[in-house]
Amino acid sequence: MKVVSTSNAPAAIGPYSQAIDLGNMVFVSGQIPVDPATGKMADTVEEQAAQSLANLKAILAEAGLSMANVVKTVIFLADINDFAAVNAVYAKAFAEPFPARSCVQVAAIPKGAKLEIECIAVRE
Repeated sequence: MKVVSTSNAPAAIGPYSQAIDLGNMVFVSGQIPVDPATGKMADTVEEQAAQSLANLKAILAEAGLSMANVVKTVIFLADINDFAAVNAVYAKAFAEPFPARSCVQVAAIPKGAKLEIECIAVRE
């Protein structure tokens, strides 16, 4: 087991790792849309989705993987009415066959974010 950590994604805000690499699988913790360069979050859900996905991509890159290695994602939305807007951004981040996915509304997300995205990737 190896911890994956990069300054190209926000640091963990609690007692957890950005990702854990098991060799054949990498488990990436939920990424809120904080820009690692500024520590700020964009206003719109589309911009926030793009940033969360960029954070996932940076962590995967640190593990030597890409979005093409992702087999499962979970999206947590503060408002399920943002589902279509997030889907539009999400669809641009992945190619077919798309990863398996769950998407749910939750009561609150850290730092008041509109969404959080986590993933599982495999090394082929």
